[in-house]
Amino acid sequence: MNLKKHLILLSLCFSFVTQSKAFGGADSLQYRFYFPVGKSELSLSYRNNGKVLDSLIADFHNMREKFMLSGIRLYSGASPEGGMALNKRLSHGRLESLQRTLQAHIPVADSVFKHHSLAEDWNGLLSLIEKSDMPYKEEAVQIIRHTPIWVIKKGIVVDSRKRQLMNLRGGKVWHYMSQHFFSELRSASVVVCDLTPLSGGAGTSTVSSRYPAQVRDTIVIRDTIERNVVIRDTVWIPISRTKPFYMGLRTNLLYDALLVPNIGVEFYLGKRWSIGGNWVYAWWKNDQKHKYWRIYGGEIALRKYFGAKAMEKPLSGHHIGLYGQLFTYDFECGEKGVMGGKPGGSLWDKANYGVGIEYGYSLAIAKNLNLDFSIGCGYIGGTYYEYKPIDDHYVWQATKKRSWFGPTKAEISLVWLLGRGNQNKMKGGKQ
Repeated sequence: MNLKKHLILLSLCFSFVTQSKAFGGADSLQYRFYFPVGKSELSLSYRNNGKVLDSLIADFHNMREKFMLSGIRLYSGASPEGGMALNKRLSHGRLESLQRTLQAHIPVADSVFKHHSLAEDWNGLLSLIEKSDMPYKEEAVQIIRHTPIWVIKKGIVVDSRKRQLMNLRGGKVWHYMSQHFFSELRSASVVVCDLTPLSGGAGTSTVSSRYPAQVRDTIVIRDTIERNVVIRDTVWIPISRTKPFYMGLRTNLLYDALLVPNIGVEFYLGKRWSIGGNWVYAWWKNDQKHKYWRIYGGEIALRKYFGAKAMEKPLSGHHIGLYGQLFTYDFECGEKGVMGGKPGGSLWDKANYGVGIEYGYSLAIAKNLNLDFSIGCGYIGGTYYEYKPIDDHYVWQATKKRSWFGPTKAEISLVWLLGRGNQNKMKGGKQ
């Protein structure tokens, strides 16, 4: 039977001819992520990186119920301008950034990934030149094919491939390549070798006979060579088929500073949506001095995260949302008091209420901690009472209606990240 019926190749591959043949050539689906010049951190807002990632994730989740995912090979390269040491660091950093991004959306272990850093992507450049109608094309091809990266005589570097290209035709060729090709070489790729059917189909009976049934929910690492499949050093790696779970436990530091204890939770719903709620309770009093500092109530909010950080990891980056509030209060400092809602009863009997829209940004500050900045504007309504403390009594003065449009929410919240895989990937020095 045709190999395509048994292998689903998800390939983020370079344009190298030799590598394309090694990983299935024309049978591969191709995806590629791009980087700005001099950058190793993957930005999903750059070019069409976000759409490419969405397509990859959709393909993965569509196939995972029917197939076993094989080992994932990551490739990266840099364009040839700049020094070799810098390009090596960029290439290595792009591999790490791509793996972090993939693992934030696909539940696979670190051991599944195999890194291949290509540094300066000369094969990719050669392929682009050969497919183009660039001026002095043949001269550039001959230099790349026949001039070493470094020309060394008696232990001394006397020339280089890059120098010859930069000097070719007074720099015109190098300028043309810089304008048309180099941005295509600043990329990182992934090759997911194959996905083997979980039941039935050619090629699975040998594996099934060699391993027990409980390894069905596993990853099998395979190699594909052109149009033939060979099993080589097969390794079974357990993987959880449960969905990732992300949540945050939070406290608003602004409320804490005002001696208003509070706690909140936020649950990730998928597709960068979340729902959350929080509760505040402070019921302080001093009857002898007629001082009251009382407030309690809650809020529920629906959020949508967006931007590059939100694409890389749930509950991170920019967010907008809608929120609703219910609360009551009693503030009095010895001369005059204000009470939200009717005296006595429960929150439902005397609540003031609010609704609004919010904007914020959630910033990673540690492996399991975010700092969330939010501000909201909207409407607050309800009944409140004014009173005066006289002798041992509280004397009613007026009943009023509150109707306020404007800022109704401010947060600087410390968020403790909980759940499977819900951790920030912190940089460990210069990449």
